[in-house]
Amino acid sequence: MDVLNPVMWSVHVAFAVLWTGSVLFVAVAVLPSALRGDIGGDALAGIVGRLRWITRIAAVAFVASGGHMAGTLYTFESLTGSGRGHLVLTMLALWFVITGLVEVASGKLLSGVDAGKLREPARDAKPFFYGAAGLSVVLLLTAGLLASPTLL
Repeated sequence: MDVLNPVMWSVHVAFAVLWTGSVLFVAVAVLPSALRGDIGGDALAGIVGRLRWITRIAAVAFVASGGHMAGTLYTFESLTGSGRGHLVLTMLALWFVITGLVEVASGKLLSGVDAGKLREPARDAKPFFYGAAGLSVVLLLTAGLLASPTLL
């Protein structure tokens, strides 16, 4: 019995849930508080710093688990020539873009908080966090389509 495939799938899904949930939490629950000035700079920096670390650790998990799954389930031809392969490539592209948006947003926010500001860096980071959150929803929908056994 091959134990590695379900382990990799579980690691991949667990980190996807943790990461996308964290991105959505920061964008929907934390950022509005920062924009209003209702959260302290230290608390905000701690939350955003954790999101940044979750993003980076998840990247390693995604490369390992996703690379394993892609290598065992797909060929280059099936990735580029099938609907399921296109969904995998779409998820890969979304992951890169969301990761970039989170890194830019968290960098803007943390550098502003380090300078003793709160609302201005939150405003500067807002479009990046909101973009990451919106694309996280698209990523989850794409994963749902990929998980559907009757699709494609």
